[in-house]
Amino acid sequence: MQLDRVAKRFDQTLAVDDLSFAVREGETFGFLGGNGAGKTTSLRMVLDIIRPTSGSITVLGRAPGRENAPLIGFLPEERGLYRQMTALDTIVYFGRLKGMTPGDAKREGLGLLERFGLAGNARSTIDKLSKGMAQKVQLAAAVVNRPRLLLLDEPFSGLDPVNQTLLEDEIRRATADGATVVFSTHVMQHAERLCDRLLFLAKGRKRFEGTIDEARDSLPARLTLLSRQSPAGLAGVASARRVGEAKDGWGEWEVQMKAGASAGDLLERCIAEGFPLRRCEQQRAGLHDVFIHLVGPAEARS
Repeated sequence: MQLDRVAKRFDQTLAVDDLSFAVREGETFGFLGGNGAGKTTSLRMVLDIIRPTSGSITVLGRAPGRENAPLIGFLPEERGLYRQMTALDTIVYFGRLKGMTPGDAKREGLGLLERFGLAGNARSTIDKLSKGMAQKVQLAAAVVNRPRLLLLDEPFSGLDPVNQTLLEDEIRRATADGATVVFSTHVMQHAERLCDRLLFLAKGRKRFEGTIDEARDSLPARLTLLSRQSPAGLAGVASARRVGEAKDGWGEWEVQMKAGASAGDLLERCIAEGFPLRRCEQQRAGLHDVFIHLVGPAEARS
């Protein structure tokens, strides 16, 4: 899946602005941004629900279109099922829309209901199910065709912790079976646990694309040192703050490195200068902190 300089304008609003990125086959790709960042609009263009104003999109080696439906699964942010349809019939219906035969859709649907703990509710209508049960049916409808490309728009929104775990397991199952998974979210914890790579989006523009480690590396390294003297004068150190005392003159220091300087650079400098150092621990930045750093506080709050 690839977007090349894609833009989408609604009247005077530029929802997606010169967006280019590529998703590799078989990876889990996180699409991160606040409300109004352009995530849903981008996914809808991939699905050919709406057309881009400019630019090009490639999905599974060809242009977006109805012919891609048998190979794609989609879980929309706006969940909606036919309330008078049974759980099994709902899954079969969506399977048929994706080109499955009635028998294959039913067989796969029954297997999914069993896996999701809903085997006893196969003949229950959606309006008789709890919200959590209905969400499982919606997920089953998205994966019934064992898609090669699974698109999930804010899939964790409104899910209780049990169903969040179920969804994470299904994402891992899909990639283990060879599927490519793209999901949008504003919840960083899910991206940290699941993504091979991710993209930060703000006001329709790409702010970052790469691995989680590459995202974290965009922030200056933060370290905790146990040393006999202040490390503030060492090359590459932006700031050093004493935070604790230890025995025999050793002290604990919180250190922030300058942009581009690493913990390894600091250790090499300590050895070269004979700087007394007993411990050096790097504090890994959380993805939320990285997101704020790259897109700005205002966009992170949106």
